[in-house]
Amino acid sequence: MEETNRQKKVGKVLQKDIANYLQEMLRSSGQHGIIISVSEVKPTIDFMEAKVYLSIFPSDKAKPILEEINILKPKIKHHVAKLTRHQIRKMPELTFFIDDRQERADAITRALKGEDNPLKDNKE
Repeated sequence: MEETNRQKKVGKVLQKDIANYLQEMLRSSGQHGIIISVSEVKPTIDFMEAKVYLSIFPSDKAKPILEEINILKPKIKHHVAKLTRHQIRKMPELTFFIDDRQERADAITRALKGEDNPLKDNKE
């Protein structure tokens, strides 16, 4: 089912506010060399939940950062709810995911170019 215009608008508002807050948190924590971007936010049709897809660079730090974000989820939700209180009636429950679409696309490109041969690398 295709997203409604309202879902798209709410997703964009949440995307901007979550991204700004995550970057602010990253700066204040003093961690350098890490980039977090919110690639997409997909609210459900009833706006009770929203899937938040994060791109984290370097990718080897993605899993621990995602775990930390999940610990801080109530704080993130509260802050974003304050920002969006005039645009969204009820703040949806946020679920964070790592967006690895770019990595998968790069792997497919390398495989098509013959750089990564899965048959060669699989020595059993």
